[in-house]
Amino acid sequence: MMLATVDAALAELEEEPEVPEGETSLQLLQAIYKDKKQPLNVRVRCAIEALPFEVPKLSATAIAMDGQSFAEALERAISRSQKPLPLLNGPSPPELPAEELKKPFSNYRNNYRRY
Repeated sequence: MMLATVDAALAELEEEPEVPEGETSLQLLQAIYKDKKQPLNVRVRCAIEALPFEVPKLSATAIAMDGQSFAEALERAISRSQKPLPLLNGPSPPELPAEELKKPFSNYRNNYRRY
């Protein structure tokens, strides 16, 4: 008699929840955590995984406009983006002619010790 109840309990645990074809993973998680036949730890884990997709995350952002309208700030940003970028390291060095670059590099710095 005791063996029959154990077998019935094991059969209940092995049953998968009824999930129709074409459901999303969120719907599967919801079906599992709403199923009272599933163990509590499985239901809690599924609820934790589904939570970010069910409830939106609230966040706040602050934009300092310095007393300007959004349109004025947008126009300033557009005009800044159309200016050429400043050079960080000053003007670029003059380019060498191709004949100079075809020659082998000079070995002016030799850090290898030779005995």
